[in-house]
Amino acid sequence: MQIVVTLDCVDTEAQADFWIAALAPLDYQRGFHGPPYLSLVGPAPAPTLLLQHVPEAKQGKNRMHLDLDFGTADLMPEVNRLEQLGATRLSAELSEHGFRWIVVADPEGNEFCVFDPPDSTDTAR
Repeated sequence: MQIVVTLDCVDTEAQADFWIAALAPLDYQRGFHGPPYLSLVGPAPAPTLLLQHVPEAKQGKNRMHLDLDFGTADLMPEVNRLEQLGATRLSAELSEHGFRWIVVADPEGNEFCVFDPPDSTDTAR
């Protein structure tokens, strides 16, 4: 089984550039490209990110989003790096039940979180 996450976007090429750079630690590459789709493929078992061209811009809050764990407790360097790539920070650092995160949006407004999960010895889960 493979997980494929589909992201609607107006400009698949620009979004591909952003997400390849955002996910650089996983070395994502362009895969299949046949309009309206452009896939971004990372090393197994990373999910495939499928960019789907749609004519309308994003409206409203995402019902599902990505959480990116960069393996560091200091979230700000990654948030700053993502902002330099075109992301927008949407929140201050938030926390709940040992999880810490900052909400950001990609250049087309799709929300995702840079987060730090509780470590496996945390009993507050």
